[in-house]
Amino acid sequence: MTQLDRRGFLSLAAVGAVAAGASPALSRTETETMPKPSYALTRPAYVGHSHLVVVDLPTVSAYYRTMLGMSVLDKSMSGEVLGAAGVPLLTLTTRGDVRAAPRNAAGLFHTAFLMPDRTELARWLRHAAHNNVTLDGASDHLVSEAIYLSDPEGNGIEIYADRPHEAWNFRPDGTVEMDTRRLDLQALYDSAPTDAWEGMAPGSAIGHIHLQVGDIPQANTFYRDVLGLKMMANYPGASFFATGDYHHHVAANIWNSRGAQARSDGMSGLSDYTLHFNDAAALKAALANLDAHAIKATAENGVWSLKDPWGIGLRLTA
Repeated sequence: MTQLDRRGFLSLAAVGAVAAGASPALSRTETETMPKPSYALTRPAYVGHSHLVVVDLPTVSAYYRTMLGMSVLDKSMSGEVLGAAGVPLLTLTTRGDVRAAPRNAAGLFHTAFLMPDRTELARWLRHAAHNNVTLDGASDHLVSEAIYLSDPEGNGIEIYADRPHEAWNFRPDGTVEMDTRRLDLQALYDSAPTDAWEGMAPGSAIGHIHLQVGDIPQANTFYRDVLGLKMMANYPGASFFATGDYHHHVAANIWNSRGAQARSDGMSGLSDYTLHFNDAAALKAALANLDAHAIKATAENGVWSLKDPWGIGLRLTA
């Protein structure tokens, strides 16, 4: 395709629409050498998987395959498991009584897909530009560069790349400096290789998950005091939690959902997500805290399933 100029690309990013009938992206071969795991995944705990309930499974699946470059790893009549280079990242399921969740419901703000490096972020952006993907925004967060969009049912998505951990600025209290500044999309686009895009790169992962909740102090109690995550930053109406000095593995905000109650059965959007513990002691401590707070967790095959205060499912595993 013809190289986009600055004006053409910025206009496209602002008002573009998903191209009808776009061809599915080719998945990279699983025999490729996997890159070193991202810093986010080497911490004591990290987000390993997300599960969305959708109304229109074929349409939503096609979006993640064509626009994000994920591939189908498993499939049934009611759902699909999507991933990159054979690694499962996202499950989509549906059922007959699914109804669209209101915008102010507790649930997902966005699932954040972490690219292995800035080059892969730029390569994805080039693909997005050439396929008229609508972007919701783009930000330089100091610790990362992020691009925002939404799937056909309004589930938020972040595509991002971290800056080197050594370049992050930590305050004396251990929190990390983050900001929301303008990201120069054109410069990022111009840095992309011009080779053929082959889908989501090996080493891509869910770097963090950002939730809509009803109350920030309650979220702080659950994620910090019960699950044992460290608060890495807080802003008006939002808290950011992580392990091992990552900028955040889980975030929670009330920007759309102040006062939201627990999610009801059959609601579309985020059903559950997985928090994987590299540190067995951290998992043991979290389970002990759940018991101490009388929060029910059901164990099966080494996975503990529970719900947060807003009915969002959480699976703990090591």
